[in-house]
Amino acid sequence: QVQLMESGGDLVQPGTSLRLSCEASGDIISIRVMGWYRQAPGKQRELVAKKTRRGSPVYGEFTNGRFTISRDNANNAAYLQIDSLKPEDTAVYYCNAEQVATKTGVNDYWGQGTQVTVSS
Repeated sequence: QVQLMESGGDLVQPGTSLRLSCEASGDIISIRVMGWYRQAPGKQRELVAKKTRRGSPVYGEFTNGRFTISRDNANNAAYLQIDSLKPEDTAVYYCNAEQVATKTGVNDYWGQGTQVTVSS
């Protein structure tokens, strides 16, 4: 069984930064894509950023250079640095892992989410 555990969400003031972490655990052989999505109240879940093991990252249109995704392939982890936080960044941020290979097959997984609230 594969589990994704996010951490780092917090209540912060506008203009500050946060670093979200996602660690995948279980009998993992490899993870092709790790990414971050977010869902604000009343809105659809949207892509923030995703990255293959060695490829260039892909960012959502709204990110405008304030979001940076990184991966630690050896530890099956992904990170999301968010700078210059705005109130509109308030959302639950979800970690996603695509094409996770284990001894029993290949599947996609989601974490439970971590809340980011930006407010003065």
